[in-house]
Amino acid sequence: MLNFTLKQLRYVEATDRLGSIANAAAELNISQSSITAAVNALETQMGYDLFVRTPAKGIQTTPAGTETLKIIRAFIHQSRQFESEIQSVGGDTIGSVRIACYATAAPSFLPTILKRFTQTHPGISLKLLEGNMEAMSQYLENGEADLAFTYDLVAEDRFDFIPLFAAPPHALLPKDDPLATADSVSFADLAERSMIMLDLPRTRDFFTSMFEKHGQTPNVVHSTRSAEMTRALVAGGYGYSILNILPHDYRKDDDRFCAVQIKDEAIVPVFGIATQARTRQPKMVQSFIDQCTTLAKEGIFDNIVIDTNHH
Repeated sequence: MLNFTLKQLRYVEATDRLGSIANAAAELNISQSSITAAVNALETQMGYDLFVRTPAKGIQTTPAGTETLKIIRAFIHQSRQFESEIQSVGGDTIGSVRIACYATAAPSFLPTILKRFTQTHPGISLKLLEGNMEAMSQYLENGEADLAFTYDLVAEDRFDFIPLFAAPPHALLPKDDPLATADSVSFADLAERSMIMLDLPRTRDFFTSMFEKHGQTPNVVHSTRSAEMTRALVAGGYGYSILNILPHDYRKDDDRFCAVQIKDEAIVPVFGIATQARTRQPKMVQSFIDQCTTLAKEGIFDNIVIDTNHH
């Protein structure tokens, strides 16, 4: 009969997720010997190794360890759900939500969500994680986040997905570009100009594929992994870019750049909330999701995407 504690499982999970005993100890603020003892105890009880230790290279999960860690993460997730349910007896104002958010979109919508939620749930504890779209998947798969704000292109079949709003692509043009005053532009129009590419996993391929679909090739003269730098380069007149969500401080009379609708048919991704598939969420996490869908129905996100209805 196996005999282990939830604390030991969390030590083992952190070791796998962070790639070393030292990193796990630092995150959990405990000694490395405590982590080592937990790993050794669990391996002894199970009769097989979870990790292969390599001097100066940290650890690597064994095939059996990989399967075991999946089960451990599922159990830890269920334990958090249990804790949340116990804490929320008599009310749902106590608990925590671990939120991952696609970094380029976060400034445009997340403050509004957090402000509303903390007003209605003053006892909430929030942990925020940022990253690109690949990171969103990893945060969910590793059990580091309860939910992730991302595009449906990432969700696929691995996660459950709750849509919030459609985010059609638009061209962000320097204010002095002649096309900045147009009602709409085509991919052929844009292909003649210098492009500043937001070069993130999946993002570059997504934008490039839209040009190729219309027989065009973008003229990429600058690429950056920073959405802020992308906007700065556009404002400086170095080229245009393509984005799906408007800058958080964008105004229609902005003197830096102008967002213009793309009139060609294009894939319109949906932005929303991804969660682990077929998993019942803790009460506090579900309350957070419900609050987000309510805000979407109220139209709170309408001003952060290009308006394609008035053209």
